[in-house]
Amino acid sequence: MRSKAFFINGGAGRVICSIPALEKYAEESGDKDFVIVAEGGTDFYKGHPTLYSRVYDNWHKNLFEDKLKDMDIETPEPYRVWEYYNQKCNLTQAFDIAINGKGVRDLAKPTLKLSVQETLPAKQVIQEVKEKNKKDKVIVFQPFGRGTVVTEEGYVTDTSGRSFEATHTINIVKGLQKAGYAVIIMSEFGIDFKEHGCKDPVAMPQNVPVRTWAAIIGEADLFLGCDSVGQHIAYSLDIPSVVVMGSTYKENVSYPDCKFFDILDMGGDARVYSPIRITADEVADRRNEGIMVMNEKIEEHIIEKVDEHYKKHVVAKTPTSNVKIKSLEVSNG
Repeated sequence: MRSKAFFINGGAGRVICSIPALEKYAEESGDKDFVIVAEGGTDFYKGHPTLYSRVYDNWHKNLFEDKLKDMDIETPEPYRVWEYYNQKCNLTQAFDIAINGKGVRDLAKPTLKLSVQETLPAKQVIQEVKEKNKKDKVIVFQPFGRGTVVTEEGYVTDTSGRSFEATHTINIVKGLQKAGYAVIIMSEFGIDFKEHGCKDPVAMPQNVPVRTWAAIIGEADLFLGCDSVGQHIAYSLDIPSVVVMGSTYKENVSYPDCKFFDILDMGGDARVYSPIRITADEVADRRNEGIMVMNEKIEEHIIEKVDEHYKKHVVAKTPTSNVKIKSLEVSNG
């Protein structure tokens, strides 16, 4: 049997979701020489104890001659798995079906290994945000997915129906601040929150590598977001999360059975499955347009759910200690 080369494409969320299936392949297949060609970037394979040594960028020198020429090449496409587009499995399980062919089964969370060099700056970011806001609770909020664009007029829009509207984002940030949270916005697009009435500073790091974002999420108390990479990071790192779904199904793209995930569904019966990576469906996209539009009650409900989640998964598990640690003075003499 020839060894296989798996080409993994798409965004960081898809890359993360491929990890458990590739771990299973390494455990079960007997293929000792398989490789992974990371068309979507190698970032989230870095540090993996068994997979990273097999990972190559698609531009790796002599990759074809040295490796691929004698291998069977496969490009697993989870969106083309029957169980996926019929809401019988999630993205991670669909990768497993495409790669290992053993049907829908329970899988471990994706393995993400962050180095000390990545976690220490993230701790510093969290501490600075706490000090500037004079608040102890920190939440990372990712309001926009990959389908978001900024128009020439400066409007933020997502025709895929996955992202928060900019107005709702501002209102929710105000509500979170009022509820005692310091907010870090995970976004490629900047919003002037002060201009829109936010009294406390809103942290909006720009040009941040995605692994740095992973470290920041891992050090925060909570995650709030849409269907995008942040929720997959939070799930992998056991961070309590509130995720708002619009045009996509929680059974496909999130983790409804996870005890520390709370998924709020904006789509309901109004949603139509959009067959992404199978065919272009203008009717489905038009039906789903505007599905994430909220009113004041929905915004308040999201904030209430965040607070409930904090009390249930953060406060209840925070250890108490009477031990005081004294600072150490280092002398050169």
